[in-house]
Amino acid sequence: MKTLERISSFVGSTFAIWVLLFAVLSFLIPSGFTWIVAYIVPLLGIIMFGMGLTLSANDFKEVFRRPKDVAIGVVGQFTIMPLLAFALASILPVSPEVAVGVILVGSCPGGTSSNVMTFLSKGDTALSVSITAVSTILAPILTPLLVLLFASQWLSVSAGSLFVSIVKIVLIPIILGLLVKTLLGEKIEAGVKALPLVSVIGIVAIVAAVVGANQEKIAETGGIIFAIVVLHNVLGYLIGYGLAKLMKMDPAKRRAISIEVGMQNSGLGATLATAHFSPLAAVPSAIFSVWHNISGPIIATIFRKQQEKETNNKDDDRKSA
Repeated sequence: MKTLERISSFVGSTFAIWVLLFAVLSFLIPSGFTWIVAYIVPLLGIIMFGMGLTLSANDFKEVFRRPKDVAIGVVGQFTIMPLLAFALASILPVSPEVAVGVILVGSCPGGTSSNVMTFLSKGDTALSVSITAVSTILAPILTPLLVLLFASQWLSVSAGSLFVSIVKIVLIPIILGLLVKTLLGEKIEAGVKALPLVSVIGIVAIVAAVVGANQEKIAETGGIIFAIVVLHNVLGYLIGYGLAKLMKMDPAKRRAISIEVGMQNSGLGATLATAHFSPLAAVPSAIFSVWHNISGPIIATIFRKQQEKETNNKDDDRKSA
């Protein structure tokens, strides 16, 4: 079990490399990965079940301890990213499928990667985890409504069908994970340590499947989609940080809000796009998954150095006083 834990830890810490590697492989050899498309929904269900195993009552208690902070993050998540997605899809020349895909990933809740990046950035990790948990629980209602509001001018949107899908592949697995953890308690802890490996395999498989199924379309329009994804993500970080600063939150909370807003559950976006729209609509989510695992460590490093500089300046001020 310790060997499995070490492998899981290594794979989790090198997540970005694996996502990028298999995205490239599936682009070069699409036939080797397109068979995974049929398993995208159960793969995400397994990932969400694992998320449920990692959650605890404390993650939700934090909501009641500081509801304002959590509310700022959740509101930022479900307003900034959908609005940015709609603006980018409207301004830039993309097909209806890609426009809907961009809006779909923008309307998704935050992903668990944001919690890791917040920790690495020396941000408020407890706040980050709580925002992810609450936004994920609210996703069955808010994600379909946002997609209906912003994407229906491009393609027909069934908010009801999206709601049912999110309940099945997100909410029910998370609740089952919470129940298993509650019933088994410490007996499940050893297995939880292997979850990063399961999550990485799941997300990598989803990204590889989407890239492989859309290899020709990505070759034609990949550049513009990549530009949209990068703008979406980076602007999300910047505006999220600006929102937290405007609300007079301390630096640690600002870092958490910035990362929570900028990073999306792209696996959910790819799954919903494949199930309800078209494989092409899943491409923005797949590229987002690759990109935010590159930008996340970068923004975490910038924030960490910023925090260390602030700490050193305070120490110098105390010494001079």
